[in-house]
Amino acid sequence: MKLNELRDNPGAAKKKVRVGRGPGSGVGKTAGRGIKGQKSRSGVAINGYEGGQMPLYMRLPKRGFNKPNRKEYVVVNLDLIQKFIDAGKLDAAQPITEDALVAAGVVRRKRDGIRVLAKGEITSRVVIQVTGASSGAIAAVEAAGGTLTVAQAAAASAEG
Repeated sequence: MKLNELRDNPGAAKKKVRVGRGPGSGVGKTAGRGIKGQKSRSGVAINGYEGGQMPLYMRLPKRGFNKPNRKEYVVVNLDLIQKFIDAGKLDAAQPITEDALVAAGVVRRKRDGIRVLAKGEITSRVVIQVTGASSGAIAAVEAAGGTLTVAQAAAASAEG
């Protein structure tokens, strides 16, 4: 194999159709746009336009509100934490913090904090320190002999 022998796989490189280049091309004259009408002309933008009638998206009622400064938490379930402990990626003897969860690869990033939910079960005795947790998750960790502390009260007082 030499550099001058390199070729694309058959069908990998598809030539762009050049429209409006004469009758022999198959897409000459009107270039596949048909005859007359708004869509045959250039500069057409008719997405959602209904010929002067009030468009559907404007006729429907608008509801709801997205808070611009809302908190966005990353959710972690107990069974995922247990899976990482079993795999040896998390050390149950050390306190499991948000930074430890990111470093182990349980979550990609912290965002505004990590919230632990009670899906699955945890068998290891662990100390978890996170921004938020459901009451079921706190009960499940305490039933396994560990503790789950929520640092949300400290975070809220630091903001205010």
